[in-house]
Amino acid sequence: MKTKPRLKAPKSRLAHDRRKKNVVNRVIENPLIQRVSYDQYRDKVRDVYDGPKGALLATCSMLSLHIAFGDRLFRKRRFELNGMKRILDVGSGAGQIARHLLKYADRDARITCCDLSVEMLRRARSRLRSVRPKHTAADVTRLPFADNSFDCVTCGYVLEHLPDARSGLSELARVLVPGGRMLLITTEDNFGGAWTSRVWYCRTYNRQEVLDISRAVGLDVHRELWFSRMHKLLRAGGICLDLRKRV
Repeated sequence: MKTKPRLKAPKSRLAHDRRKKNVVNRVIENPLIQRVSYDQYRDKVRDVYDGPKGALLATCSMLSLHIAFGDRLFRKRRFELNGMKRILDVGSGAGQIARHLLKYADRDARITCCDLSVEMLRRARSRLRSVRPKHTAADVTRLPFADNSFDCVTCGYVLEHLPDARSGLSELARVLVPGGRMLLITTEDNFGGAWTSRVWYCRTYNRQEVLDISRAVGLDVHRELWFSRMHKLLRAGGICLDLRKRV
């Protein structure tokens, strides 16, 4: 199994990305990720999700309709789970995506849920009420899995907690088999994303930046997904991609 050194926020890159954003978004977006080391920032994120905000995450996802829209992605097979036997859900949170996996994946699929916060994993176990998923505490930049361990990866709203998407995407690509599928959702650098950043101490990403980095680490874009036609029209809901690992 490959291991990766601890990361330090590439501040010059972050500063460049921040300058490209419009003035309103720059004012609203939370700057913490630029101001501290990666280890300090990771500890802050863990504390946030261990605490009251993390306890309310499932409720927030329901009220924002993210759970309902996520269900639609799988129910209408816009992201196909059929035939996927080893599935990794990264940043499982309160089990929002894991619940869809239990509902729509093959009955014999093995599902592994990982999250930085042990407390969030505990909440997910309680909420899912299923013995099927295996729960593992892990940092997305240092996953405790061998190369080519999974034929499907789901990663919802995790990359925004990294100073550089490459550190997470390259690790996700490492554990995915050639030809494997990935559902990636992350916060976009628009007005809604800026408010998400303010609340959850995360950053936002430019869509083209994520597309380019995905291809650079061997993840080809099968298609861009949207929760609904209205989301596509308004460019809302974040960056949602169906990725395939290059063979």
